[in-house]
Amino acid sequence: MKLIKNINVYAPEHLGSKDVLIIGDKIAKIEEAGCMPEIPYLTAEDIIDGSGKILTPGFIDCHVHILGGGGEGGFANRTPEATVEGLTKFGVTTVVGCLGTDGIGRDMCALVAKAKGLCEQGMSAYCYTGSYQIPVHTLTDSITKDIMMIQEIIGTGEIAISDHRSSQPTFEEFVRVVADTRLGGVLSGKAGVVNVHLGDSPRCMDLIERVVAETEIPASQILPTHINRNEKLFCKATEYAKNGGNVDFTGNEDIDYWETICDEVRVCNGIRRMMEAGVDPKHITISSDGQGSLPMYTAGGEFLGMGVGQSSCLLKEVKECVCKADIPLEIAISTITANPARILQLKDKGKIEEGCDADLCILNQELDLVEVIIRGKCRESIC
Repeated sequence: MKLIKNINVYAPEHLGSKDVLIIGDKIAKIEEAGCMPEIPYLTAEDIIDGSGKILTPGFIDCHVHILGGGGEGGFANRTPEATVEGLTKFGVTTVVGCLGTDGIGRDMCALVAKAKGLCEQGMSAYCYTGSYQIPVHTLTDSITKDIMMIQEIIGTGEIAISDHRSSQPTFEEFVRVVADTRLGGVLSGKAGVVNVHLGDSPRCMDLIERVVAETEIPASQILPTHINRNEKLFCKATEYAKNGGNVDFTGNEDIDYWETICDEVRVCNGIRRMMEAGVDPKHITISSDGQGSLPMYTAGGEFLGMGVGQSSCLLKEVKECVCKADIPLEIAISTITANPARILQLKDKGKIEEGCDADLCILNQELDLVEVIIRGKCRESIC
């Protein structure tokens, strides 16, 4: 058991000062601060004083290259794998892994094995089947079977469109992937979402828009990511989200640099602009593209160099939303907790409620991370 006393709870909705009791790996009881009934056998070591601190759900990073990414500049440009310590020290308690440009040097067997390994090490890990390419390189003989029969697989991705590195899929090829993914979700009770990588081509989201307009497949089955890559794409994504679609911002630790060389939209400004345009913030998520390569190219497509995505950008973007864009904390924190949990149907994740998983982050008043609790256990790397 663990008792967190007198802490300001964002569940992510603001609940005020509460006492939160954890039994095993679940949130067992939430009471007004000072009103928790006496609990037998609870020792001083089991009590956390939350005075002056903030409690949020553990962060969900819904787009991480857990096997590493890269390779666009050759084998020496492959990025390293994610580690439990490298995720949890930034408050990430649930991760969704994916393959990117390279679906050959890294394959689905390795991706599922990595997700299983992260779970064995204490966190919750899921993954998508496939990579940039269509036809999709699956683990079994089909997308639908992968989602139905492999516990960790919750959808397909990241499928690349509007990008010179994509397989340049036709509409018919793309819509079949979305349909097969949806079917797998329906048959297994999973989300069946297609995570779609958007490049900087002027075609933007054309294939996604056609799926929603020309088929019976609902927009909820698609989660386009990197929507803040450039201004034109962002404007398209805003219209898409206004019509009920879900969109995923990619966080960036070095946005001050990137803003000087391209028209990437800063996350906090983009979310504020979407809200002002009438977008329901429940349709917005932020992910890190963690361990993924951040390649830089000339205007002619020549490779210049590469950075590496970091999950540390999640909390950084939330802090900027609050401090720079005047977005309420309950809305900002929902983009990395309740929203991805709902969109990806991650049961008992992303919220602070009785019966939910005890995946929690404790922040100070400056919104810096103080402690991370995963499945009811405090990670030693933070505490």
